[in-house]
Order: sequence, then C-alpha cells, then structure tokens
Amino acid sequence: MDKASLEEDIRRLAEQERLLLFVRFGPEDAWTLGSLLREMAVARHAPVAIDISLRDRTLFHCALPGSTTDNSEWIRRKRNAVLRLWRSSYAVGRSLELAGNSQEIAYALPLADYAVHGGAFPLALQGLGCVGAVTVSGLPQREDHTLVADALARFLNVDLGASRLDD
Repeated sequence: MDKASLEEDIRRLAEQERLLLFVRFGPEDAWTLGSLLREMAVARHAPVAIDISLRDRTLFHCALPGSTTDNSEWIRRKRNAVLRLWRSSYAVGRSLELAGNSQEIAYALPLADYAVHGGAFPLALQGLGCVGAVTVSGLPQREDHTLVADALARFLNVDLGASRLDD
C-alpha cells in the first residue's frame, strides 16, 4: 500500500473511532451485537470466530464453521492490543506501517501477546474511553476490520459514510 493510501486509511479509521461510541454497554448489548455480527458473518459465508469482551470477562464468543482454534489465539492477541492502546488493531497496524515501525519497537508489545492486525475495535464509552473490545478473526485483516466496523455502525445506527474503508 502506498503512503497516500495508508494516510487515507488512517484518517478514515480515526473517524470511525470517533463515530462508533457507546453511551452504555452491558451483557444484553453484547448479546445483541454479537448476534448481529454472527448474522452478518453467516450472510457473507465468513469462517470467523467472534468475541466481545470487557476488560475482565468475555460476554460473547462464537466460532462459525470454517474457523479454527488459531482464530481464538488471534482474537486474544488483537484484543490485548486494543485494551492496551485504546485504538482499533487495524489503525495501530496501519500507523506503524506508515511510520516504518514495529509493535515491539514502538510500544514494547511482544508478538506472543499482541497483534496489530485488523479485526479488533474498542468498545468505547462516551466520556470514559475503552472498556472492552469487539474482535473478529478468520478473514484477511481488512475484511475482519470492516465486518466489525459495519456491525458496530448498524448496532449504533451510525452512518460511516466516507469513513468506511474501501473493500
């Protein structure tokens, strides 16, 4: 990806993070959002695992046909990146790529426990910040991210407009 495309993605990802905020989020919201994500993944024939977690517990988790045990490990690592940095895993990865940097050097995040690949998005509460993460694993990273962002936008009734990433 060229520099201009990376910069445009980073701008759009920042706008998504600004738009996709919650007033509140609890177990019922996790079930509704997780079920919506599952329906969207099934409609796309996406072999993904889906996870919605607060900092201290998992509220929703499912593995669709075609996903593997490795997807749960990717979820753990991407979720850790979001909980540590309060940004989407894809936004962090794109920013590091633009800077020509790595997660180990920029943030001292070991690869064994963190992944800055697309698919994890902060559960951010207005006025509070990141309280958890919504994570998908099983597709190419841009598609993982887009699936999550689209589901969050639908759940929150937000039009991503020009901030939606190109397919």
